[in-house]
Amino acid sequence: MTDVTSAKSARRPHHWRRDLIELAALFTAVAVADAIANLIGHQPDGPYLLIASAVALTATAAFHTWWARRHSHAPPADVPNPDPNPDLTPATTPATAPGAVGTGIGTAPGDTVLWRMRTTVRDAPGSLAALCTVLARHGIDILTLQTHPLAQGTVDEFLLRAPASLPAQQLSRAISAAGGRSTWTERADAHDLVDAPTRVLGLATRTALDAAELPLALRQLLGRCTIHSLPAVSVTGRATGETAPVEGVLENTSMRLRDPSGGVITVERPYLPFTPTEFARARALVELDARLGPRVPRGEQVLTLPEGNEITVRRADRADLEAAVAMHGRCSEQTLRLRYHGPVRDADRYLDHLLSPRFGRTLAVQTASGRLVALGHLLWDGDETEVALLVEDDWQRRGIGSELLARLVALAVEAGCDNVYAVTQASNTGMVAAMRALSLPLDYQIEEGTLVITARLDAPPARSLPPYEQAER
Repeated sequence: MTDVTSAKSARRPHHWRRDLIELAALFTAVAVADAIANLIGHQPDGPYLLIASAVALTATAAFHTWWARRHSHAPPADVPNPDPNPDLTPATTPATAPGAVGTGIGTAPGDTVLWRMRTTVRDAPGSLAALCTVLARHGIDILTLQTHPLAQGTVDEFLLRAPASLPAQQLSRAISAAGGRSTWTERADAHDLVDAPTRVLGLATRTALDAAELPLALRQLLGRCTIHSLPAVSVTGRATGETAPVEGVLENTSMRLRDPSGGVITVERPYLPFTPTEFARARALVELDARLGPRVPRGEQVLTLPEGNEITVRRADRADLEAAVAMHGRCSEQTLRLRYHGPVRDADRYLDHLLSPRFGRTLAVQTASGRLVALGHLLWDGDETEVALLVEDDWQRRGIGSELLARLVALAVEAGCDNVYAVTQASNTGMVAAMRALSLPLDYQIEEGTLVITARLDAPPARSLPPYEQAER
């Protein structure tokens, strides 16, 4: 299995006219400085005037630097947001692009928007009151409030309904003037109106029903973060040395939790430190998963292929390891090579990892006799999501791969993924055709001889129901 990461970068065009103008300006400044120095230097008090001018310029530059650092919470409003994720708005970046809601441009009077805001204040009487006074002065309604006590200070997290004409940078400056520090804002939606206890109970229920939900539940609990499951034993059978104490470790913007299935779950959020309250909630979800043990929903669906054969699609886990290894034995070397992009003899080593619900979700296809003939994987890869398919040779070109892929994409949409990618080769026409059949926006990239196809999930697929006759069991 090959680990492929897509890198997208864009460079600003280089203009030689700008370099020429800057060079001309530099020569002009040098000539003017030389003329002034010659004019003043020949006067009786010329040297003293030059020294005084240098001191004044130095003092002015120092004052300008201090003033810029003190008041430049954000770039000017006419500068587009450089953050590739416009929904996330730290206090050091503009709220949105020009003309968007929240910038004060192109908004109707009376329009409001929802914001999540977090700021740190002194743990002293009146600190919260000062913040609330500033919010009221700007016509902002406080919908919910949570407090996270720290060793020094308190983190206050608000859900706000603010006028659409109020820029996020202006709000951050007002909070800073009222004593708030490390202020962070993010655009919210109606889902954030659910109170924290109800949301945590809902995530606990999802985790209790399906072990594969734990990484997704942690991500929804903690906001935009990166989650990695690091196994205690690698796919080659070697100990990785990844471990964490039972109580876990909290280190500012990252936390390490002991994975009940072995290894470590790491959670990182570089833009916003975790609070002890968030750490306690995450640890409680992991402890719940550990107490319940391995579990996967056992629902299955019977499909009828065009030639009349019936197949069953269901969730799979490590209990299917023996059947999956037997399917590998019936697959040709070419089929295994297209799937795993490496030595065929190493294919069996990945199955235990792939079938673990900690790393994603797996769908299995079995015949009426119970033989496993296809596997489809939806793998959590940090912030990205990978899809992979393996269909036994005798069952290829019957629509099974397209069926599995459509169902995996539906699971990704349900999990809130923005896109999915498949790693394959240009010669794998079956996988390429299956991705194209989704009728989703696709991005093709060639990296080191490997084809990476990324499908954006911001548009619904062309077909939402499988093309075959279905029957639920």
